[in-house]
Amino acid sequence: MRRRIALALGGAAVLTASLTSAALAPVAQASPGLIAAMQRDLGLTAAQASARLTQEMTASRVLPAARQAAGAAFGGAWFDPARGELVVGVTDPAAASAVRRAGAEPTAVAVSAAELDAAKAEIDLSAKTRPAPAAVSGWRADPRSGSVVVAVRPGAHGSDVDDFLARARKSGPVTVVSAPKAEPFAAGTVGGDPYYINGNTRCSIGFSVHGGFVSAGHCGGTGSSVVGWDGSAMGSFAGSSFPGNDYAFIRIGNGWWTAPVVLGWGTVSDALVRGSWVAPVGTSVCRSGSTTHWHCGTVLGHNETVNYSQGAVHQMTRTNVCAEPGDSGGSFITGDQAQGVTSGGWGNCGSGGETWFQPVNEILQTYGLSLVTA
Repeated sequence: MRRRIALALGGAAVLTASLTSAALAPVAQASPGLIAAMQRDLGLTAAQASARLTQEMTASRVLPAARQAAGAAFGGAWFDPARGELVVGVTDPAAASAVRRAGAEPTAVAVSAAELDAAKAEIDLSAKTRPAPAAVSGWRADPRSGSVVVAVRPGAHGSDVDDFLARARKSGPVTVVSAPKAEPFAAGTVGGDPYYINGNTRCSIGFSVHGGFVSAGHCGGTGSSVVGWDGSAMGSFAGSSFPGNDYAFIRIGNGWWTAPVVLGWGTVSDALVRGSWVAPVGTSVCRSGSTTHWHCGTVLGHNETVNYSQGAVHQMTRTNVCAEPGDSGGSFITGDQAQGVTSGGWGNCGSGGETWFQPVNEILQTYGLSLVTA
């Protein structure tokens, strides 16, 4: 049961960044394997990958202060790789100087984040009483377009889609795009590390927490029994939510122990987990899962709704990291900061695609948990 886990300490490169007075300077460790994975999946040189991680750590820590500085004029935020800094949308030019003092670059936007979030929330509420048609892939508030973006399956038409879009447009500005249908990445009888639910469904562990680990809710319901990669009993689902949410807490025992690492599967060194600062849109993010192991990409959006065939799931984060069945529940991590657990998506790791994750901080808050950290 005791799988040997190599903690990447001694050989890790220390990344530091200077910050404004809004936050303390972060110190993180990234293994050489993580740099290599970013080179492979993001098309960067080793020096560019190291520099980007430093810039992204700074952006993550600047974001709370920059949002506060913008106040009611806050129009969303995203990391700009070309600039290497956090960009904050503002609806009032008067807020620009305060945002700049907080360490971010202001840019003018037409609609505030609060207005867009309210419009999206109205669509979410409407979809609870009148579910979105299967042809609707999901919807999200998009600060850069100043609208709620509704994704519809390519070639889909019909009165049900038209009706949903008409209701959505009543909430505020809407942009319609074409996108494949996302599905949860669970697998039957076949996952960082795999675990098996009720003896036949395989998913992936997300992050160690005190008392167990977190993963995806669609993997199993409350009370479902869990065995580990070696077939020995681990514990059971102490809490689970899907659809609506896609998260779960699995309480472990039977001699199993927790470690503050994400498996690198030999592709990279195992990554240490030191916290859960939220990575802004535009930052790099990597995923570990028991089917396709380690892959990296970029955060594309926060607080999105994904309309699975089982029902809508809210407050998801979208990425262009690939994933496949069995990767469900697995870890999304930026540098040494836990981001979330794999939910579902479309595509695969041969042709590419998009994957959504449920943010880990929401899971911790819901179940009153704390991460096991290095």
